[in-house]
Amino acid sequence: MPRIESVDLFYLSMPEVLDIGDGSQDALLVRVRAGGSTGWGECEAAPLPSIASMVCPMSHSACKPVAASVIGQRIEDPIDIRRIGDLVRAESLDLLQADHTLSGIDMALWDLLGKMRSEPAYRLLGYERAYAKRPYASMLFGDTAEETYAKARTCTWTAAKFGWGPIGKGSPVEDAAHVRAAREGLGADRTLLIDIGTVWGHDVERAALAIPALEECGAMWLEEPFTSGALSAYKALSERAPKVRLAAGEGSHNLDMAKHLVDHAGIGFLQIDAGRIGGVSVAYDAAQYAKEHGVTYVNHTFTSHLALAASIAPYAGFAGETICEYPVEPKALALAITANHLTPGNDGMVRLPDAPGYGMRIDHNALRLYLVDAEIRVGGQLLYRTPELGE
Repeated sequence: MPRIESVDLFYLSMPEVLDIGDGSQDALLVRVRAGGSTGWGECEAAPLPSIASMVCPMSHSACKPVAASVIGQRIEDPIDIRRIGDLVRAESLDLLQADHTLSGIDMALWDLLGKMRSEPAYRLLGYERAYAKRPYASMLFGDTAEETYAKARTCTWTAAKFGWGPIGKGSPVEDAAHVRAAREGLGADRTLLIDIGTVWGHDVERAALAIPALEECGAMWLEEPFTSGALSAYKALSERAPKVRLAAGEGSHNLDMAKHLVDHAGIGFLQIDAGRIGGVSVAYDAAQYAKEHGVTYVNHTFTSHLALAASIAPYAGFAGETICEYPVEPKALALAITANHLTPGNDGMVRLPDAPGYGMRIDHNALRLYLVDAEIRVGGQLLYRTPELGE
């Protein structure tokens, strides 16, 4: 009976991390070993707090280190992955970083089990096949409308999302200039998506001022105009702007948060990051719930192709919902994590590999350039030291 022998966390970082909305500048890579096989996952979270939640001393009965619920556990069936996730959530209930750390571990466990069974992860989730997805280029707004236009002109994808940067932080006139620049640069025949990055907080009136330009430019969605929990604000804006559907969900770090958006926020698109919500298991549950309630499920991915493959797996078997986020401006670190990438085919579509796990190969040699040496000591006891990456 195979059991989890080790869970190793690798803190990776670019030489310089900039104060910009780009989560590909550092990474927390997870390696899980059991029964002679190795699985890989990635947490979409700040590395050091996530490592701390893995190894921290117990605070009380519902605040235990994540490692205590994972290492030594049986792993031979998808049910085991679910059981381990439930145990972490129960034993680390008051450890708020636990869901982010669990996300990378759960992701790695599906990769591990797929390799143990020589099956793609999407098939272990219950899908007979993985349908091709139409990727949208995910990029940041330029600092000026002219820069946004220039970026849009270079985009060759059939769909593109512009977000973060200066959008929402200036006047409605400035926002409209950026949206029009993106539309003009893309051309009239391609899909435009806009991401505000939560900067309006709960301010429905401010958000409503942006709607005319979005309608004029035919934006398919307005993503995260408000913070993740601002359900009443989302609902109010959705009723005032029915022509522009709202997208949200990347900030969800458990299934209930995702369900609340579907049930109470009036969104048209639920966008979930498997590296935040608790892993592929919870992302799959969110995808099923969204589908049952008439909301389109979409992955959120702005980092590596390992994370991209894992984030597509939860809705790989959805035939009619084809769009997926695809990072086109990742830092070199994000590209270095895997030796192979999910390159769109001649038809512009992205397909998951028909290979065990996620079918992604970790590039150990490339990662050594980004490995951060770190230690955590408490009371003189060494709780964490950067593991050996190996071959």
